[in-house]
Amino acid sequence: MQQEDLAYERKLRPIWESIEIGNYKKALQDVEKMLKKKPTLQCARALKAWAYQRLGRTEDSAPLIAALEEEQPIEATTLHALTLYYKETQRLDKICTLFSNAVRQVPGSEELLSQLFIAYMRIDDFKALQSVALQLYKLRPRNSYYFWAVMSVVLQALRGPDAHNAQKAQLLLVLAQRMVDKFIAENKLEGAQEAQLYLQILQEQHKYSEAYDFLQGALCQKLYPGAPVYLRIDLLKQLNKWGELNRLLKELLLQEQDRWDYYQDYINSTFELIRAGEKPDGADYTVEMCHEFLCDIIEAQPKKFRGPYLARLELNRRMVEQRYAEEQLFGKMSDMLAEYFELFADKPCCALDMKLFLEFVKPAPERRTLATKLMNGLGLSSATLPASKEQMQRHICTLQIARYSGAHAIVSEELLHAIYTSLSLHYEHGYNAYGQGLLVTDMGPSDAYALLAAQIMYERAYRMQRSEPAIEALCLLNHLLGNSVNNFHGKLLALQLYHRLGLTQAAQSAYETLDIKHIQLDSLGYLHCAQLANAGFPALAKATYEQTLYFFLNDIDANSEFPKALYNFGTFSKLVEIVDFRSRLANSYHFMLVTVETLLLMVVSSGGTLSQLLAAYRQTRRKPAEDRIRWDKLHDNRDLTIFVSWDPPSDEEEEEEEKKKDKPMDNGTGGEKEAPAVAAVTKPVGATLEERRERLQKRSYEQDYDLLRLRTGLSKMLFSLVELHLSRTSVECSAAQQLRDDWVTVAADIRSKQHAPISGRYLVNLLPSRLHLYLSLPYERVFTQLADFALDLWKGYSIEQLTLAADKCSGDVTAIHETMKRAIETYHQSADLLWHWKMTHELVNGCIEMISLMVFLLAVCYDKYLHAPTSQAQPSAGKKVKKGPENSAPSTATTTNASNDASSVVPERERLVLVTKVLRELKQTINAMDLLLASWKPPLVEDSLSAAIERMSLNPKCASTVQSTIAENALTEVRELRKLLKDKLKLMSKAI
Repeated sequence: MQQEDLAYERKLRPIWESIEIGNYKKALQDVEKMLKKKPTLQCARALKAWAYQRLGRTEDSAPLIAALEEEQPIEATTLHALTLYYKETQRLDKICTLFSNAVRQVPGSEELLSQLFIAYMRIDDFKALQSVALQLYKLRPRNSYYFWAVMSVVLQALRGPDAHNAQKAQLLLVLAQRMVDKFIAENKLEGAQEAQLYLQILQEQHKYSEAYDFLQGALCQKLYPGAPVYLRIDLLKQLNKWGELNRLLKELLLQEQDRWDYYQDYINSTFELIRAGEKPDGADYTVEMCHEFLCDIIEAQPKKFRGPYLARLELNRRMVEQRYAEEQLFGKMSDMLAEYFELFADKPCCALDMKLFLEFVKPAPERRTLATKLMNGLGLSSATLPASKEQMQRHICTLQIARYSGAHAIVSEELLHAIYTSLSLHYEHGYNAYGQGLLVTDMGPSDAYALLAAQIMYERAYRMQRSEPAIEALCLLNHLLGNSVNNFHGKLLALQLYHRLGLTQAAQSAYETLDIKHIQLDSLGYLHCAQLANAGFPALAKATYEQTLYFFLNDIDANSEFPKALYNFGTFSKLVEIVDFRSRLANSYHFMLVTVETLLLMVVSSGGTLSQLLAAYRQTRRKPAEDRIRWDKLHDNRDLTIFVSWDPPSDEEEEEEEKKKDKPMDNGTGGEKEAPAVAAVTKPVGATLEERRERLQKRSYEQDYDLLRLRTGLSKMLFSLVELHLSRTSVECSAAQQLRDDWVTVAADIRSKQHAPISGRYLVNLLPSRLHLYLSLPYERVFTQLADFALDLWKGYSIEQLTLAADKCSGDVTAIHETMKRAIETYHQSADLLWHWKMTHELVNGCIEMISLMVFLLAVCYDKYLHAPTSQAQPSAGKKVKKGPENSAPSTATTTNASNDASSVVPERERLVLVTKVLRELKQTINAMDLLLASWKPPLVEDSLSAAIERMSLNPKCASTVQSTIAENALTEVRELRKLLKDKLKLMSKAI
């Protein structure tokens, strides 16, 4: 028997290989031959089902899988094949059932229990994990299995269903601690990961004293000798042992004098000692002692490190924030920053360091004075070029500080252009003098000039509301990227600028050069994908969305295997992070928005017949009434730190900071007088910058969250109406009616919030949410009345009501055409076509999307009523209508609407006439819109641009490239949109 199994296994191997390389038809042929010889072979049937699934023939694979589930297989290869099938069909819970049945039949199998453990791990069933781990430990008493159970209990407490119940979570943590205490008492603890897990359990229970004693104890020193020092630092913080922490950090700083994180904790411990009034031996418990220690490090260091100098700035910053009197400070903040500049301005990081402390140079004009002082100290003028690479870097640093201090915000547009010209020439000089012979992966030392110049020029364009400065900025960025092909800062600015001008095709090229992959598709994908849905290039948008969805759908499978490796290697400390990471990806806002937009784009971009579109819809559709989005767990994974911004804070933020400013407060000297209570809540360095970014992200996310609500509501309502006319059941009718009501409620709620667009003054600001486009167009009215018409068609009660609803839809079609016409006419009347291109092309694309969605739904309705019987009995109020394929909808509607019992049902042929009427209006409007698109003039770039480029000694090809890019983008978009409108005519019957 064993030899026979081996023989079959050898014959199955080519089938496995055929499926893996994608030769599914060959795999089916081979498996059919084998099943003719032995029809009961389970693995062959599993492989056959898998091959069907890969071919998209779900209806053929389902019966095979159902039969195998009934048989409850236990053979390893069959289980493996079914596991792969379930993973591809996103039915991970079925794998648990599969191995649970196998374990029940073979109770002593360690291999099957291990596979069952992994199956439960994929679906985060932590309680089941604990049970299986204990079964494994009873079967084979190994520490690894026991601690699998311990970790499963911890995960139940921290991320399980009871995690939000503090009492239950605490009980679970106590259980986990007792399980480990038992092993400690029996002297069974063996590894560092086990000791680390015990420390984690104690910390989660806030038993910091016990954790600290264990960390310092002999057992932990033996098992975990390489415990990182941050564990001790964190525990000392939690225990408020500031004196001991202060002494520890002093020792560490004497060994590592450039550890910025140590300096921050050291300074914080000093202020905590001042606040508590403690004076422990060997610790620095006054600001004077702290300052003296920092000065000693500075004097003793053999090499100039930034760490102690930043620490002195941080000490002074904390004293300013805690309102120490001016005479108590160790210097004026502006003077200390000037000193830091003199020491480290030749390093690219200097400006970023100074930016952390500039907000404490008050009032705001004092910052501009500091920037002027630094600039004058360089001895450079607009006509003088840096004499060395170091001097050039110092010049760049002063320019960045000047911009952040608001120096550019108060000058005229003409002076901004002069600054731009100067920076462009400095960039060209820096590139020729110091940027030659670099590796292709290196950024040029003078690239910062060009980046700053592009941002300045865009600000000038925004002030003037003209496109010429923005085009010059694009030329400079293209020139920069020609010299430094891997400067991602330049690529990001180019992508942002293309989107601000509405040049989608060029933005796609810039996005592709960034080579965004893997997790970046989630954290950075918003930079491009958020603008694509109504950007005029549906095929391009579809391809980009599919690439993004492929990452999310496949990465969820890959991430489900990460905990397996962590359990196998005993790396318990990372399990909670991995669980959180998987949750953030699975509930990513970007993932959900792209999913919804892909469904709508499928309809808008369709280029075939109605039957082809419905076939595509059937492959991707979900039940519209089911909400797959977990709104309470939705996560914003955008990375807003990708842009290095030197733009000054807004006036509102400055005023808010000024209001918070208070009079200095005497805190005493030498720690004799206790610091004010505010010392306990001192903000860390850079907190203000982080708060600004968080406020911006929160405001942006609130708008994008409502955008997702709006688009999801539209998608669900539209597809529920399609389902209603395809399935024709009363259940679908009630669901569609509910989704229509939800759509109205959501749209009204969003409109009532009166969201304001994010300012576009600075290039690196977030782009405005598309929500404002949909609110500016009659989406709410159009699709509400379309839904009412579709629902009335299905019910078919009153010809008057149906006629009125049809007339409303026809009126909406006309209104959409008029909106598009006004947008293009306004665009043609504008003085600068390119500057107004983005707003116009978004309105045009929004109008075309509304028309496309209307055509799809009404074409489905038309197709239904076209095939209705020629004669149809009118169901009366007192008669029970026999249900049939054509009268089931009206009869159901009659029974479910008591108010219409006495009315007669409108024949489906009459309904067809009304649908035809609206579709004819749509057809005429599409033809009229096509004529409008044909008259839509592309934006032109003035010839004076080339002369301006030549004056700045830039590559003339940059100007011609930008000119051709703008012209080609506009012409291609118009061509794509005209083709899209013609494709919509294919969805309609030729008889219309």
